[in-house]
Amino acid sequence: MLLKDGIPFMQTGAIRVRYSETDKMGVVHNANYLSWFELARTELCRNFGKPYKGWEIQGYYLPVIEAHCNYKYPATYDDVVLLFCRVPVEQIKPHSVLFEYRAMLDPDRLLAEGWTKHAFVNAESKIYRKNNLFQKWLLEEAEKFYAN
Repeated sequence: MLLKDGIPFMQTGAIRVRYSETDKMGVVHNANYLSWFELARTELCRNFGKPYKGWEIQGYYLPVIEAHCNYKYPATYDDVVLLFCRVPVEQIKPHSVLFEYRAMLDPDRLLAEGWTKHAFVNAESKIYRKNNLFQKWLLEEAEKFYAN
Protein backbone atom coordinates (compact mmCIF):
# COMPACT_ATOMS: atom_id res chain seq x y z
CA MET A 1 0.00 0.00 0.00
CA LEU A 2 1.29 3.43 -0.86
CA LEU A 3 0.79 5.98 1.86
CA LYS A 4 0.12 9.63 1.15
CA ASP A 5 3.83 10.37 0.67
CA GLY A 6 4.18 7.55 -1.87
CA ILE A 7 6.29 5.26 0.34
CA PRO A 8 5.12 1.62 0.22
CA PHE A 9 4.09 0.25 3.63
CA MET A 10 2.06 -2.84 4.47
CA GLN A 11 -0.90 -2.33 6.79
CA THR A 12 -0.30 -5.00 9.38
CA GLY A 13 -3.04 -4.31 11.87
CA ALA A 14 -5.21 -1.95 13.83
CA ILE A 15 -5.60 -1.48 17.54
CA ARG A 16 -8.24 0.35 19.55
CA VAL A 17 -6.59 2.44 22.26
CA ARG A 18 -7.39 1.04 25.69
CA TYR A 19 -7.90 3.25 28.72
CA SER A 20 -4.84 1.68 30.40
CA GLU A 21 -2.65 2.93 27.53
CA THR A 22 -3.42 6.58 28.25
CA ASP A 23 -2.02 9.04 30.74
CA LYS A 24 -3.88 11.46 33.03
CA MET A 25 -4.53 13.77 30.06
CA GLY A 26 -6.17 10.92 28.11
CA VAL A 27 -3.28 10.75 25.60
CA VAL A 28 -1.55 7.49 24.68
CA HIS A 29 1.64 7.10 26.71
CA ASN A 30 4.70 7.23 24.47
CA ALA A 31 6.01 3.76 25.40
CA ASN A 32 2.95 2.10 23.88
CA TYR A 33 4.10 2.95 20.37
CA LEU A 34 7.10 0.60 20.67
CA SER A 35 4.73 -2.18 21.71
CA TRP A 36 2.53 -1.40 18.71
CA PHE A 37 5.60 -1.41 16.47
CA GLU A 38 6.35 -4.92 17.72
CA LEU A 39 2.84 -6.00 16.79
CA ALA A 40 3.26 -4.49 13.31
CA ARG A 41 6.63 -6.22 12.81
CA THR A 42 5.29 -9.60 13.94
CA GLU A 43 2.31 -9.31 11.60
CA LEU A 44 4.57 -8.29 8.71
CA CYS A 45 6.43 -11.60 9.06
CA ARG A 46 3.10 -13.46 9.29
CA ASN A 47 1.83 -11.65 6.17
CA PHE A 48 5.05 -12.60 4.38
CA GLY A 49 4.13 -16.24 5.10
CA LYS A 50 6.17 -17.31 8.13
CA PRO A 51 5.25 -16.33 11.69
CA TYR A 52 8.15 -15.16 13.82
CA LYS A 53 7.55 -18.02 16.27
CA GLY A 54 8.54 -20.50 13.56
CA TRP A 55 11.89 -18.76 13.15
CA GLU A 56 12.54 -18.99 16.89
CA ILE A 57 11.90 -22.74 16.73
CA GLN A 58 14.60 -22.87 14.03
CA GLY A 59 17.03 -20.94 16.26
CA TYR A 60 16.72 -17.39 14.91
CA TYR A 61 16.08 -14.42 17.22
CA LEU A 62 15.88 -10.69 16.55
CA PRO A 63 16.70 -8.67 19.68
CA VAL A 64 16.18 -4.93 19.37
CA ILE A 65 19.52 -3.11 19.37
CA GLU A 66 18.23 0.40 18.53
CA ALA A 67 14.82 2.08 18.48
CA HIS A 68 13.51 5.49 17.47
CA CYS A 69 10.04 7.03 17.51
CA ASN A 70 9.01 10.47 16.31
CA TYR A 71 5.64 11.55 17.72
CA LYS A 72 3.52 13.71 15.43
CA TYR A 73 -0.03 13.81 16.78
CA PRO A 74 -1.62 12.44 19.98
CA ALA A 75 -3.82 9.38 19.99
CA THR A 76 -6.46 9.21 22.71
CA TYR A 77 -8.67 6.66 24.40
CA ASP A 78 -10.88 4.63 22.03
CA ASP A 79 -9.12 5.83 18.84
CA VAL A 80 -8.50 3.15 16.25
CA VAL A 81 -4.82 3.24 15.34
CA LEU A 82 -3.78 1.76 11.99
CA LEU A 83 -0.38 0.08 12.05
CA PHE A 84 1.95 -0.02 9.07
CA CYS A 85 5.33 -1.67 8.65
CA ARG A 86 7.97 -2.07 6.00
CA VAL A 87 11.48 -3.46 5.75
CA PRO A 88 13.64 -1.59 3.23
CA VAL A 89 15.62 -4.06 1.12
CA GLU A 90 18.85 -2.09 1.60
CA GLN A 91 18.46 -2.47 5.39
CA ILE A 92 18.36 -6.30 5.36
CA LYS A 93 21.93 -7.35 6.16
CA PRO A 94 23.25 -10.83 7.09
CA HIS A 95 23.73 -9.68 10.72
CA SER A 96 20.96 -7.07 11.20
CA VAL A 97 17.71 -5.66 9.86
CA LEU A 98 15.85 -2.38 10.21
CA PHE A 99 12.04 -2.18 10.23
CA GLU A 100 10.16 1.09 9.70
CA TYR A 101 6.74 1.85 11.16
CA ARG A 102 3.88 4.27 10.95
CA ALA A 103 0.95 4.55 13.34
CA MET A 104 -1.95 6.45 11.81
CA LEU A 105 -5.35 7.62 12.97
CA ASP A 106 -6.66 7.49 9.42
CA PRO A 107 -5.00 7.58 6.02
CA ASP A 108 -4.27 11.30 6.44
CA ARG A 109 -3.33 11.60 10.13
CA LEU A 110 0.15 10.39 11.11
CA LEU A 111 0.40 9.75 14.84
CA ALA A 112 3.96 8.47 15.03
CA GLU A 113 6.69 7.04 12.85
CA GLY A 114 9.84 5.24 13.76
CA TRP A 115 12.15 2.33 13.31
CA THR A 116 13.75 -0.52 15.17
CA LYS A 117 17.04 -2.17 14.34
CA HIS A 118 17.52 -5.83 15.22
CA ALA A 119 20.48 -8.18 15.30
CA PHE A 120 20.11 -11.69 13.88
CA VAL A 121 21.29 -14.02 16.66
CA ASN A 122 21.07 -17.70 17.56
CA ALA A 123 19.81 -19.18 20.84
CA GLU A 124 23.22 -18.48 22.43
CA SER A 125 23.01 -14.79 21.38
CA LYS A 126 25.80 -15.20 18.82
CA ILE A 127 25.37 -12.93 15.79
CA TYR A 128 24.76 -14.53 12.43
CA ARG A 129 27.23 -13.12 9.93
CA LYS A 130 26.58 -15.48 7.01
CA ASN A 131 24.35 -18.40 6.04
CA ASN A 132 21.41 -16.62 7.62
CA LEU A 133 18.22 -18.25 6.35
CA PHE A 134 15.99 -15.68 8.05
CA GLN A 135 17.82 -12.83 6.32
CA LYS A 136 17.62 -14.56 2.94
CA TRP A 137 13.89 -15.23 3.36
CA LEU A 138 13.15 -11.68 4.52
CA LEU A 139 15.10 -10.25 1.59
CA GLU A 140 13.14 -12.40 -0.90
CA GLU A 141 9.78 -11.43 0.63
CA ALA A 142 10.64 -7.72 0.77
CA GLU A 143 11.74 -7.76 -2.86
CA LYS A 144 8.42 -9.41 -3.84
CA PHE A 145 6.46 -6.84 -1.84
CA TYR A 146 8.18 -3.88 -3.48
CA ALA A 147 7.85 -5.43 -6.95
CA ASN A 148 4.02 -5.37 -6.67
